[in-house]
Amino acid sequence: MRQRIQRIQLQEANSDGSSQEHAKSYRCLTCKDQMGYLVKGEDGLEYWRECEHCGSSRKTERIMKQSRITDEFKTKSFGAFDLEDRPEIVKTAYEAAYDYAKWFHENKGKRRNSLALLGNPGCGKTHLCMAVANHLMRKGVPLIYFPWVEGFAELRNNLDELETRIGLMQRIDVLYIDDMWKGRKTPTEFQIEQAFAIINYRYLNNLPILVSSEFDIDAMCEFDEATATRIFEMSKDHCVVVHGDRKQLNYRLA
Repeated sequence: MRQRIQRIQLQEANSDGSSQEHAKSYRCLTCKDQMGYLVKGEDGLEYWRECEHCGSSRKTERIMKQSRITDEFKTKSFGAFDLEDRPEIVKTAYEAAYDYAKWFHENKGKRRNSLALLGNPGCGKTHLCMAVANHLMRKGVPLIYFPWVEGFAELRNNLDELETRIGLMQRIDVLYIDDMWKGRKTPTEFQIEQAFAIINYRYLNNLPILVSSEFDIDAMCEFDEATATRIFEMSKDHCVVVHGDRKQLNYRLA
């Protein structure tokens, strides 16, 4: 596993290095940051053509902005994830997240198209899910980030926008729910009802989700079995539960 992880990080480092070299001159080598370029038509005249690469870049920027992910979280990547002296289960979670990102487009329309990283706090679940999210957005995949505690507080404070916000989370290409079920010993009926509405819609329409949570599937079933079992079925191929000694798993205690 160590050799495989080293190969993964080397590939990402090489890719990042190449991008940095390009950035030293122009953001776009095709149009040299002019947003377009002249091409000669069959009539011999020159015409302005919008740069397809810059169009893709602007789309990515719009996707990153609408995701509601903070600037700090936008820096999270697989290469920035520290695996030195980490337990094997954390490395397993890393591999699961990386493989999910790598094969996302091949699995996108299937039932098992989601990722769930569950268990102990401080083991890197959010970092890895953010690495996946940032990778997908750079590939032009629209995504929304929904932090469970803050997200539901915002929904309750803006009930006039509830239907619109829930509808957006139901239909967006990828939804990332961070720290699901956190904040209360028992979730509220409002949280349970809205979570089921979101997850069930995405389940029925084969729309992927990313989930990080301190609760495993069995614990989630105690809150709402219908929602929990749908999450499990959707993420079965990429579901890792991290449990163990907090002093070993929680990087904040290292």
